[in-house]
Amino acid sequence: MSPSMRAPTQIGQPIARREDRRFLTGRGRYADNTAPNGMLSALFVRSPHAHARIIRIDKKFALRVPGLVAIYTAKDTAAEKLGHLPAISEIRDAEGKRHREPSHPPMPLGKVRHVGDIVAMIIAETLNQARDAAELLVIKYEELCAVVTVAQALAPGAPLLHDEAPGNRMCTWSTGDAAATEAAFGKAAHLSKLAIRSPRQVAHYLEPRSAWSAYDVPDDVVTLTLSSQGVHIPHQVMCERVLRVPKEKLRLITQDVGGGFGPKYQIYPETALMAWATRKLGRGLRWTCERSELAVADVHSRDLVASAELALDADGRFLALRVKAEANVGAYVSLFAPTTPTTGLAKVISGLYRIPAIHVDFECAFTNTVPVDAMRGAGKPESLFLLERLVDTAAHETGRSPIELRRLNLLKPEDMPYAAANGYTYDAADCRGLFETALEAADEPSFAMRRAISEARGLRRGLGLSCHLHATGGIADEHAVVEVDAHRVLAKVGTQSQGQGHETVYAQILSAALGVPVDTIEIRQGDTHTISHGGGTGGSSSVIISGTTLRRAADAVIQRGLDLAAERLETTLQDIAFCQGAFEVVGTDRRISLLELAGWKPFEGQAVFADKIESYPTGVMLCEVEVDPETGVTRIDRFTAVADCGVVVNPRLLTGQMHGGTVQGIGYALMEGAVYDQVTGQLLSRTLMNYALPRADDVPSFRIETISTPSPNNHMGFKGVGELPTNGAPAAVANAILDALRPLGVLHLDMPITAYQVWRALNPGK
Repeated sequence: MSPSMRAPTQIGQPIARREDRRFLTGRGRYADNTAPNGMLSALFVRSPHAHARIIRIDKKFALRVPGLVAIYTAKDTAAEKLGHLPAISEIRDAEGKRHREPSHPPMPLGKVRHVGDIVAMIIAETLNQARDAAELLVIKYEELCAVVTVAQALAPGAPLLHDEAPGNRMCTWSTGDAAATEAAFGKAAHLSKLAIRSPRQVAHYLEPRSAWSAYDVPDDVVTLTLSSQGVHIPHQVMCERVLRVPKEKLRLITQDVGGGFGPKYQIYPETALMAWATRKLGRGLRWTCERSELAVADVHSRDLVASAELALDADGRFLALRVKAEANVGAYVSLFAPTTPTTGLAKVISGLYRIPAIHVDFECAFTNTVPVDAMRGAGKPESLFLLERLVDTAAHETGRSPIELRRLNLLKPEDMPYAAANGYTYDAADCRGLFETALEAADEPSFAMRRAISEARGLRRGLGLSCHLHATGGIADEHAVVEVDAHRVLAKVGTQSQGQGHETVYAQILSAALGVPVDTIEIRQGDTHTISHGGGTGGSSSVIISGTTLRRAADAVIQRGLDLAAERLETTLQDIAFCQGAFEVVGTDRRISLLELAGWKPFEGQAVFADKIESYPTGVMLCEVEVDPETGVTRIDRFTAVADCGVVVNPRLLTGQMHGGTVQGIGYALMEGAVYDQVTGQLLSRTLMNYALPRADDVPSFRIETISTPSPNNHMGFKGVGELPTNGAPAAVANAILDALRPLGVLHLDMPITAYQVWRALNPGK
């Protein structure tokens, strides 16, 4: 069947992901398995100490290893003036002073600041030869005292990580109206308080980071193929700030990516060093991060200590909220670290509620731990855990049910757009509709019966709610190009899929706009040589940024096609109309399809991003658990999620993202936590032998439903979805567990709520 006879795919159709056939048949093009044979192998020697001076590095014995090509240290990179790995976001204190950002070279000169800091780069003909050389490299350290927690870092007389950061402070930051908040607390009939410790997380994606390089001698161009969340931001930063080379001398390529979640957005030392060493040696290199080093090589997330107070009037209405928080940013300021905990919290701390006054105070500190940055949710799961646990606490303290108190304080549709007291404006939502839909979908009225059945079996059943939202973000440096020829539509965009299904979603948007079958559309991403702009993928905003821009580019294609069709059909432009994938002379049967016209003369359309990135997808989750008081084991029995993600391009993909995000949130609630020795700074949960991840038998079948309130912030009405369920799931799970345990006297537990933690809470003297 010819393309012109096959039907286009419309927005809202649940078609299967086009890319899955490639992935499931072993034809995915990941960085590690596309590297050519015969490349040199790179290995990075990492500090075994959390805090130490580098006294001496002796290469003498290592240089004798057969096949060794080079050993580079910080002295080499400093001699060639390699630059600093910078943050690209910033915050300022009340006096307008920017956060402190000490130098972060690819290899530290003179002192290491966390276990995993790179002290040497070894290049050999084979990886085993590089390992042999690493064993013979003699490095003498003078170990220093380490600080692991914010409390340790900010204590008087604490060991100092950076001379440029007195007191180990990265920043002191606040937002909101302190006077209005204080006044509201003075009128309150009741105050509820809660303090939490949010654990640190490690991203264990299926595909660890990997890179390989090639060098074009005549043109002096290094090409680096890597696993990333977008090539353009690393390209710009590496060229301008680290390598200091013209942009045309470095090409970055990303093909298929096996998971990103935020940490693959970073500009890492390994990436910069690979590009630098390739030009220096004039030969291609390859490197893949081993699973055993991932936990000290890739940025972590979360790690927040916070307390909050909620003021209520006599009727139970929220009057004000104040938060004091301390964020651990690790040893260096990574890419989005200044804004991840701070504005990440501020954007969502009002929740789905009317809270007239809010004030937030933050301290962010350096510690001798792996740097912390954005991971799925980027500061919001822990913030909503704090808020939603506090709302449950307030409900019980004031003699109300958690459902009743939420229903009383939820925003109404007529409140939208809602200017929250945290300084952000929520674009569009039906919070009450979400809430009631979720209660009905979860069969909440029958919960009491299910609880009685559980208790008859010796188990404690609990019901937990979470009203949550996400603030979409990202970098909107998007310039979409749509090219049409006789056989296909080719679209070039600056985002980067890591499993989100961009090839399907973007093709679906173009199919609906251009009236061509989805299988005639090809999506290209991830090449700084052929795609001029791009901000990569992050902040749950791909369809907002690239989707809306592609639609504008499709409109430009149609406009150009009208001109060409008038010429081809020998009529005036005013007589030509575009309908269902073809240009026709109005009032006649004379028509030519889009692809047929492009066969006569290929053409294209271009567009840049012209909408707002910001949108606020919202959701309500209900979780039911059974807790065994004898063992402390929690089993999630039922999980219902209702989401408002605006106009939905593909319901099937949305459900998949809801599943994946919810599972990550459940892992955060029940089992994940990076644990450091607080004296030595050693990461004790470095491998999957001692860092737990959720598996299939840890989660139930999910019930997912959606309602749609289009966003007014972009012309397609899109909102994000990928991070929304991760934001809400931890609080829903925790509230369910605490609901089960409250009759037994357990009022709060911090994440991860492991079986051991539950058992200890129920058996405090044992």
